[in-house]
Amino acid sequence: MGRKGAMRRLRTRRPPSVADSGPSDEFEPQDLTGLFAAPAWLRDLGATSWLAVGVTLAVVALVWIAALTQTIVAPVITAAVIAAVVAPLVARLHRLGLARGLAAALILVAAVALGIAVMLVVVGGVTGEADALRDELGAARDTLVGWAADLGIDRGAAETADSDASSAVSDALPALLNGLAVGIKHLSSLAFFLALTALSLFFLLMDGPLIRRWTEGHMRVPRPVAHQISGRVLESLRGYFLGVTMIALFNAVIVGVGALILDIPLAGTIAGVTFIGAYIPYLGAWSAGAFAVLLALGGAGTDAAAGMIVIQLLANGILQQMVQPIAMGAALGIHPLAVLIVTIAGGALFGAVGLILAAPLTSAATRIAADLARDREEAAPT
Repeated sequence: MGRKGAMRRLRTRRPPSVADSGPSDEFEPQDLTGLFAAPAWLRDLGATSWLAVGVTLAVVALVWIAALTQTIVAPVITAAVIAAVVAPLVARLHRLGLARGLAAALILVAAVALGIAVMLVVVGGVTGEADALRDELGAARDTLVGWAADLGIDRGAAETADSDASSAVSDALPALLNGLAVGIKHLSSLAFFLALTALSLFFLLMDGPLIRRWTEGHMRVPRPVAHQISGRVLESLRGYFLGVTMIALFNAVIVGVGALILDIPLAGTIAGVTFIGAYIPYLGAWSAGAFAVLLALGGAGTDAAAGMIVIQLLANGILQQMVQPIAMGAALGIHPLAVLIVTIAGGALFGAVGLILAAPLTSAATRIAADLARDREEAAPT
């Protein structure tokens, strides 16, 4: 009985008469039922607020546990991402007649060989040319300071600004990649990390369907819904990283060839850094571009730096817009501004893992929400 009903009874109660019995003139507790009840919207808001608090505490607890166990969590996450991308190859080899364990072993050997090749080309090239890199970047810095002085800025102030900017960059990058630094520090060795990653990758490739079914059975939702959710996550990860790899190769070729044409030193290093940087949305590509422009400025002069700026704008702008729809298709389906925001937030909260996985996981979450909303509409009675 609502508040209006209670007030209406209070207003329309007849005055006492001789025929009325005494107890009918007294107020009864049930007459005030609903008079002081909270509105429905306020109750819903309270329940939603407590739900948000509970979810936040659960996420914080999971992150805290992951930080304590990152020695094994980091390799497993790395292996899970790789397994999500290459699992279709294992399934195809299995359909051709190979045992799933043998197919997983072949893919693992190929992945290890590819990883070693990339490490030798990129990391080996950068470390082997560290002195040349230092000289080129130092020359670029001196050139920038000279330009500032030509514009009327005091040379001492320009050098101070350059030092402050370098210090700010040095402080900002470790802060953004704090998760990676902490993770590497707590790993006993890089070899141990790679060994755990390889072992986890083998089991995920060999027993991937079994692990997926077990996970879906413990998601506390109907199995068809759990299968739909896991499928969307795998689809987003697979489409995103396959697309990013194609775009990374495209950008590396364009920038590397451009560096060779402009006669910029360390063209191979520039191409390698461009390839690796493409895996971090927006931030990585433009950071690699700035690195290439500075090398061009210090090693080949102003004209080469201007040419490299044009090449970077083409590779990361016009040409990439032509290649990206073909490479990624509908892998993300979220606005570029949202990708930028979640990437920075993911990096600030979770380090390198957040930088790389924020965009595909956000895409998967939006698609899962859309699927569930559509299923509810279809199940609703008309």
